[in-house]
Parts: sequence; structure tokens; C-alpha cells
Amino acid sequence: MPTVLRVDGYRFFFFSDEHSPPHIHIEKGDGYARIEIEAIRVTDSYNLNSKELKKLRILVKKNNEKLVKAWNEYFKE
Repeated sequence: MPTVLRVDGYRFFFFSDEHSPPHIHIEKGDGYARIEIEAIRVTDSYNLNSKELKKLRILVKKNNEKLVKAWNEYFKE
């Protein structure tokens, strides 16, 4: 599970056996979200409120290039 980014206590990571479309898993405490990197769409979440999910979408958008690059390097796409 490579960690790609850490921001404000959130850990952005991939699992080693991921699938398309490119997405990022994010956790903090007992909160979790999965966001598609290019569409910036939340596809799963729990224990995070709408304000936190909005912040995560903004962070994914802000770090989009880095996240896409990390995905492509790790999964050799």
C-alpha cells in the first residue's frame, strides 16, 4: 500500500492490486474515502462528512498531476 501523499492528517494511498479507472484511497482516523483521480468523483466513503469530502475533492484536484503520475509509475500504465 504505497502512500502517495499526506495532507492535514489524511493519507492518500493505493492498494497493490488496483483496477481502472485510476483512483486514490484516503484515510484519516476511522474516516475513509475513495476518489476517482481524473473525474474527481467520490465513489465510496464512510465516517466523513460533506465538508471533509469537499476538502478531499479539492485536495485531489490540487494534487491531480502528482496523483496521476504516481498511479502511472506504480502500475506502469
